[in-house]
Amino acid sequence: MASKKKKNIILERVEIENYAAEGKSLARLEGKVVFVERTVPGDVVDIQLSKNKKDWAEGYPVTFHSYSPQRVTPFCTHFGNCGGCQWQTVPYTEQLKFKQQQVQDVLQRIGKVPLPDFLPIAGCEEDRYYRNKLEYTFGSKRYVPYTEFKALKAEAVVNTVEEADMPVKELGGVGFHAKGFFDKIVDVQQCHLQAEPTNKVRESIREFAEQNKLTYYDAKKHTGFLRNVQLRICNTAEVMVNIIVGEDDFTKTEPLLQHVIKQVPEITTLLYTVNTKWNDTIYDLTPIAFFGKGFAIEKLEQFEYKIGPKSFFQTNTKQAEKLYQITRNFAELTGTETVYDLYCGTGSIGIFVSKLAKKIIGVEVVEAAIEDAKENAALNNITTAEFFAGDVIKICDDDFFAKHGRPDVIITDPPRAGMHEKLVNKILEIEAPLVVYVSCNPATQARDLNLLGEKYEVTKVQPVDMFPHTHHIENVVQLKLKPVVK
Repeated sequence: MASKKKKNIILERVEIENYAAEGKSLARLEGKVVFVERTVPGDVVDIQLSKNKKDWAEGYPVTFHSYSPQRVTPFCTHFGNCGGCQWQTVPYTEQLKFKQQQVQDVLQRIGKVPLPDFLPIAGCEEDRYYRNKLEYTFGSKRYVPYTEFKALKAEAVVNTVEEADMPVKELGGVGFHAKGFFDKIVDVQQCHLQAEPTNKVRESIREFAEQNKLTYYDAKKHTGFLRNVQLRICNTAEVMVNIIVGEDDFTKTEPLLQHVIKQVPEITTLLYTVNTKWNDTIYDLTPIAFFGKGFAIEKLEQFEYKIGPKSFFQTNTKQAEKLYQITRNFAELTGTETVYDLYCGTGSIGIFVSKLAKKIIGVEVVEAAIEDAKENAALNNITTAEFFAGDVIKICDDDFFAKHGRPDVIITDPPRAGMHEKLVNKILEIEAPLVVYVSCNPATQARDLNLLGEKYEVTKVQPVDMFPHTHHIENVVQLKLKPVVK
């Protein structure tokens, strides 16, 4: 250790040994594991510690003495400042290897149930421009990278430190929240996450705002006109844009909308939403269609899905198709099964597997999502699917089973927190012969598999990468009811 100061410890010339969770890598020094951001195994770096515990520490590189031969050049100029795409320095093939290993490690360590050989991870054919949905934020305070910050302060003719901060604080930005800051925005010039016209839309709004002196939102003062813009770009070539403003003033909003439509004719639906609340969520607000039908149509295989400005839909369309194909294969449907789709959302999985099932029963606690699911079933002329709003623990009682039939197959796709223990117990009580568990968080999935192990055995596992260059990973598990031992 080069420094003895407890609050300013720098570890010198440390070699990074391996990948770790959440986009970090790790090194070992003096019996301690150190998790390091923005590094690749093989890098030799000086590490500034941000956390320092007895057995582990976290930090970030301040000096690179040599670079790993594995390292690749980031393709985005905002890498390191923007909070997304943390693994741009890691070759995509290496990302896939680590994600597969991570799922195996987590299921073994937390699940503690016998596991079959894992199927190879399903990677993306395209590791850029894969998102169908993206949201840019307009912020009154632009995040200024350290080198630029130093230059601005050096140029400022000031008498106090407080005054030196002023030219930095007054810079606004359009893009994404900087990592660790709720009120500072990384000013994005080009994003590689979503195909055009994403950059064209963002820059057309920026251009109009600058020409007409429209203010950006201040997250601390809760003032400002422009707040967010949400884009949905579908495989069907439909483009839905929702501009969120912080003031209910249509004399400001209408000229902006007219400008965007003129500059970006690819837009098929343009909406605006007035949000004067302190938080950014729009689920309790009403988006207003200014141009177009007010929604977009997306396709997975032959199935069409109506997506409104508040609808949930998988953000990587091509990988969602793979994810659902794996789910459908794991369900082993023959055309005679009643399938219960738990956490069904807008019905996307249930509809996708419907052609091979006798009946689909979807259950979801969000009523608006159930209404979307019913519309999507009608859009695809599916008459064998029914959707119910409510808690599955309360809905699926004996009377419900008597009316709709007990499930032959259960498909569950919970949020990151996993399934509630009461739902796990409900599945154990139902004893469907086959369960397919789709997860966006293998750690909580492993916890649930441990509980389901009372009656079920894991028979298939396949990870799916939905988000290249990030640490996020999906995983699909097939479980079958254990034979009753007499």
